Amino acid sequence: MPSISLANTNNSSDSKKEKKMKKKVALETQEIDPLMVANKNEKKKEKEKRKRKAAEFDDDDEERSETSSELCEPVNLKKKSKKDKEEEGEEEEVKAEDPNAVTRFTISEPLREALKKRGIEALFPIQARTFEDVLNGCDLVGRARTGQGKTLAFVLPILESLVNGPTKASRKTGYGRPPSVLVLLPTRELATQVFDDFRVYGGAMGLNSCCVYGGASYQPQEFALKRGVDVVVGTPGRIKDHIEKGNIDLSLLKFRVLDEADEMLRMGFVEDVELILGKVKDVSKVQTLLFSATLPSWVKQISSKFLKPTKKTIDLVGNEKMKASTNVRHIVLPCSTSAIPQVIPDIIQCYASGGRTIIFTEKRESANELSGLLPGARALHGEIQQSQREVTLSGFRSGKFLTLVATNVAARGLDINDVQLIIQCEPPNDVEAYIHRSGRTGRAGNSGVAVMLYDPRRSNISKIQRESGVKFEHITAPKAEDIAKAAGVEAAQTITQVSDSVIPAFKSAAEDLLNTSGLSAVELLAKAIAKATGYTEIKSRSLLTSMENHVTLLLESGKPIFSPSFAFSVLRRILPEDKVESVTGMSLTTDGNGAVFDVKKEDVDAFLAAQENAAGVNIEVVKILPSLQEREQQRGRFGGRGRGGFGDRSGGNRFSGGRGGRGGGFSDRRNSSGGFKGRNNGKKIRKYSSWLAWGIYNLGWLDGNVS
Repeated sequence: MPSISLANTNNSSDSKKEKKMKKKVALETQEIDPLMVANKNEKKKEKEKRKRKAAEFDDDDEERSETSSELCEPVNLKKKSKKDKEEEGEEEEVKAEDPNAVTRFTISEPLREALKKRGIEALFPIQARTFEDVLNGCDLVGRARTGQGKTLAFVLPILESLVNGPTKASRKTGYGRPPSVLVLLPTRELATQVFDDFRVYGGAMGLNSCCVYGGASYQPQEFALKRGVDVVVGTPGRIKDHIEKGNIDLSLLKFRVLDEADEMLRMGFVEDVELILGKVKDVSKVQTLLFSATLPSWVKQISSKFLKPTKKTIDLVGNEKMKASTNVRHIVLPCSTSAIPQVIPDIIQCYASGGRTIIFTEKRESANELSGLLPGARALHGEIQQSQREVTLSGFRSGKFLTLVATNVAARGLDINDVQLIIQCEPPNDVEAYIHRSGRTGRAGNSGVAVMLYDPRRSNISKIQRESGVKFEHITAPKAEDIAKAAGVEAAQTITQVSDSVIPAFKSAAEDLLNTSGLSAVELLAKAIAKATGYTEIKSRSLLTSMENHVTLLLESGKPIFSPSFAFSVLRRILPEDKVESVTGMSLTTDGNGAVFDVKKEDVDAFLAAQENAAGVNIEVVKILPSLQEREQQRGRFGGRGRGGFGDRSGGNRFSGGRGGRGGGFSDRRNSSGGFKGRNNGKKIRKYSSWLAWGIYNLGWLDGNVS
């Protein structure tokens, strides 16, 4: 009996034998109905007959069945199954069906090849939605979440328009030609990045670009402009200078672009931007494009004033509550400022996945200080010379180092591959800053992690969560076991990469160790990995402030705890003063019935035993950090908004300090709460406040039972 016909049958004898065997087994187990086999054989003969007919006549496409199309040239791809397509290697046809595939747009072959070299085979939604409108000459306002490819949304159609589209005929060529395109950006780093896209893709089209910004040498920019360029990219201040000195002629301008327009407002470029846009005399001959992640009032005013009434708006964010990137895991982690240098390396170990990390600080001094404390890190901020900033960014992009500590100069528009982790050392002053900072990861469809450190007594993360639409994941600092596990995975990979040639030299020592240690091979290997990673001791870490060798405790007194000072007064009734003075990070629970605080690991037993000295008082070790009250501008325990550097491990440095204003320090000499600690009158003020709170308590304002 003939065997069942299968698609793509192998003609080898081994294959035939194998199929006959399968058929025999199937028939013996009655898994295949003989009548069904006969029917299929009849169908096979019919299909072969159709195939012969197709060779003679090429007009019977509709009669071909799904199986018969496998035996001849595919005609109707939509009728074929996914499995069939994969077996026939039809990947190119499948990709062409993507509605945003590059092949579906009016993009010339040189530009397609340039995109393909960078791995781009389909446009992002904002690019696809705006391409035809820009190419057709429309003024446009484009809005999309950060990391969604707004730059190429104007680069690609502008280049096509200049070379093959509507503006081709009027574009000037030759030496000394004025620019056809002017692009304004808020920061030097973003300008160089956008310039790189114009350089690569414009170069493929035979167009020349120039980048101008402050902090760089003026003469090379002037020479390039006078020689003639097609595209000028730069920051408002330097472009304004070149216009006023006659180096930039806008008389033949075809495109003017504002990228990250909302950041122009924040950085104080309003007057410069409006002056530059106003230099264009005949606006009817200029196409204006405005791209931004958010649309504050000034951006809307610019749009109404300088864009044509017929402008189009492409808004991929709209009124959606979620404004931040949806490809990012948003995490908040309680941490005192003095513990930041200890916690950040562990966060990187557990969440960076071996990729790049950007750490954001509010102040330049803090960026310098923290980059010096983290091995291999580099700082980036506005006070660093431009040449060094370019070297730093280049090294970060190329992977020479994987940790960048930056201020907001790195928060906008920077598109760097493989940034897996963003760490913000404290909540930013505005929600937009959080959106853009966290948007440095999870770009171009990739995923990422954004961790924000915060002090519950000083921060109001609820506002960021509410206005950005982010649902924060609340976690505590990585536990010692998590850190060791993450480090062990990397170490194990490194060990397997060691050449086998070293085994004979160390085999004898390994055997002696195995025979004399009393440990198993797995246990010895675990200790070896621990030694290799430097984790020879597992340290405890508090849940509240993330400080090493500290433990978080919960205090309950049977009555509501209405202030930190009241919690301290309870502790003073049952503990010596020196123990109470060692308490750090006092915070109230959301329900108002408890307070959590940190103590040194060696003091835990003393605090737990002290609860026996007062009726109704309960002190216990916290296993899971409870929800805490937030205070947007709480002044330590009784004052002191100290903000500044991170401090070294020993306590004081030039950024450390007590109460102080914004120029004060991030580190405290005695605890993480700031306030009056370190000042001569601090202890007295705390004591008087505690006595007052305790007096109120005993006078009957609260009917307490503390003895």
